[in-house]
Amino acid sequence: MNKAELIDRISEKTGLNKIDANSALEAVTDVITDAMKAGDEIVLVGFGSFKVGVRAARSGRHPRTGKEMKIAASKVVKFKVGKKLKDAVNA
Repeated sequence: MNKAELIDRISEKTGLNKIDANSALEAVTDVITDAMKAGDEIVLVGFGSFKVGVRAARSGRHPRTGKEMKIAASKVVKFKVGKKLKDAVNA
C-alpha cells in the first residue's frame, strides 16, 4: 500500500475528505518524526512502539574493493509490534 492508497483508506474509514485525511496523515508523521529526532519513545498501546537506538561504530569491508573501512556510529529507529497488531496479523 502506498501513501495515496493509505489516504484513500483513511478517508473511507473516517468520513474525512481526502484533503483532510492527507493533512491528518502528514500531521501524524510530522509529530512522530519530531519526537524521534528529540529521542523520545512513542508508544501506541496495542499497535506498537517506536524508539531511537544507537548503532555503535564498527569496521566493515568495501563491497567492490574488499578494503577495510570504518563505519560511523549512527542512530536507528526501532519498532516493536504490539500484541493487538501481532494477533491481528497472525489471525
